[in-house]
Amino acid sequence: MDLSSLMFPLLLVLLAVPLFLSARKQKRAVAEQQSLLNSLEPGDRVMTTSGLYATVAGVNDDDNTIDLEIADGVVTTWLRQAIREKVVVDTETDAVVDDVDDVDEVADGVYVEADDVKAVDAKPAQQESKK
Repeated sequence: MDLSSLMFPLLLVLLAVPLFLSARKQKRAVAEQQSLLNSLEPGDRVMTTSGLYATVAGVNDDDNTIDLEIADGVVTTWLRQAIREKVVVDTETDAVVDDVDDVDEVADGVYVEADDVKAVDAKPAQQESKK
């Protein structure tokens, strides 16, 4: 057997394997997204593909839409495919700090005592150009 006669079948196998694996990965991702969309029910917290966080207010299976409450009393209708992911709501309550002087703040990655923090004007200085 000649080495050149084995190169072509080997080349085909080397090209076919990554295509097969990527097709399986894509099929699995589509199945996961479809199961997510089918599992949505009122009260779930979601994020849309445009980055909007909302709460599911209602699901309409007839026209494949979903009603999202984006603020108190503000309900909008979206296509179900616009939902990117379900957001896990943290139910733990944070500790309440009574004395602000005891709190350390983080500014630019450096811990700073609360007493050392001074008010900083957030607006950049604007210079007027006179020509």
